Amino acid sequence: MFEPRYIKHSHLLIRHAEKLIRYRRDRLSESVITELHTQLEKVRTAMKSRDQRATHEESERLDTLLTEHTPPHKDSVWRENVEVILVAIVVAIGIRSYFIQPFKIPTGSMQPTLNGIIGHPLSSPAPNVFKQVFDFVAAGRNYIDVVSGAENTVMDITPRKFLFFFTLSRITCDHQSFTVYAPPEILRQDFQVFPGNVYHRGQVIARGTVDTGDQVFVDKFSYNFVHPHRGDVFVFRTNRILGIREDPEAGAPFYIKRLTGTPGDELRIDSPKLYVNGELANSFGVRRVMAAQGLYKGYGPGQSFLGTPTRTYVVPAEGYFAMGDNSYNSYDSRYWGPVPEENLVGRGLFVYWPFTRHWGFIR
Repeated sequence: MFEPRYIKHSHLLIRHAEKLIRYRRDRLSESVITELHTQLEKVRTAMKSRDQRATHEESERLDTLLTEHTPPHKDSVWRENVEVILVAIVVAIGIRSYFIQPFKIPTGSMQPTLNGIIGHPLSSPAPNVFKQVFDFVAAGRNYIDVVSGAENTVMDITPRKFLFFFTLSRITCDHQSFTVYAPPEILRQDFQVFPGNVYHRGQVIARGTVDTGDQVFVDKFSYNFVHPHRGDVFVFRTNRILGIREDPEAGAPFYIKRLTGTPGDELRIDSPKLYVNGELANSFGVRRVMAAQGLYKGYGPGQSFLGTPTRTYVVPAEGYFAMGDNSYNSYDSRYWGPVPEENLVGRGLFVYWPFTRHWGFIR
C-alpha cells in the first residue's frame, strides 16, 4: 500500500498480461509469446531499478503489444455489460434468498404499527398530475376515478398482477370493463363495489385514493443464529396451516404478524390484556397494543383458541403464536393455531417506502 502509484499500475499491467497470455496461448505464435515475455521482463527490470520514466515507457510498450496481438472482440462492450448485469442479478438473488427480502404489507391486520392497503372514498376529482406524482412518490398514494359510461351492472371483480408486484382489479360490467389500481377486496370493503351493483351513465363507481401497503425489508439472516423473540414482528409462510387457502397460481400467501408466544409459553387473553405464563406480556410492541390508546384497541378474544378470559393455550414445541396488532380485525393464530417453525421467513426489519411516519425500523 506504500508503493508509488506507477509501480502499482505496472504490477496490475503485468498481471493482466500474464492472464491474457495464459488464456490465448493456443492462438498466439511462439514468436509473439516470446516477444511478450521479453517485454514483461523489461518492465520488471525497470520497476526494480525504481526508474519512473523507464517503467512508464516499458509499460506503454507492453500495453501496445497486448493491444496489437490480443485485440478486443468486436462485441466485447456488450459482453462486458451483460456480464455485469448477470453478476448483479446473481448478487441480488443471493441477498434476497439469504439476507434481506422486500415484503409488502397486504392487509390492515398490523395497523396502526404497519399499514396495509387502505382506500379512502372522495367526492371531489383527483388533483393535478404533479400533485398525484408527488403523493405517489412520497406517500404511496394512488388516485382512482371510475365513472360509468353507460347503464352498467357489475358482473365480476377479478384481480390482475402487473410485474408480479402491483395488484390491480378488473371490474367487468355488462356493457363496459374497467382496470383499477386497487385490489378487489379494497374495492369491496372501502368503495362498496360489489357484483350486482347497478350504475347509471355518469355515475361514479369508485373515486378516491388508495394508499399502498408499507413496503418492508425482512431480515432472513438472524433467525439462523438466534431464536425468535416474543414481540418480534415476523413474516412466515402459511402453507400447511389449516384454514388458510393457497392461491392456485401464487401458492400459499405470506403473513406478517407479531410473535406473542414461543414454544412452551402458556397464553391467556383477558381483553385488552395478554398474559404469558401467568404474567402480563412485557415486550414493547405487545404493551403498546394492550395500552389500548390512540388507534390501538388491545387484544380481543379468539375463536378456536383463547376464546374466553379463563381459557389458556400452551404453545407446542417448534411452534410460534402469531397475532396482529389490529387484534379485532386480524385473522391469526387465535383462529388457526401456531405457526410451524419451518414456516418462519424472518423478522420485519425496516419500512423503506412510503416515506410516512412509519418509515424506519419496525418496533
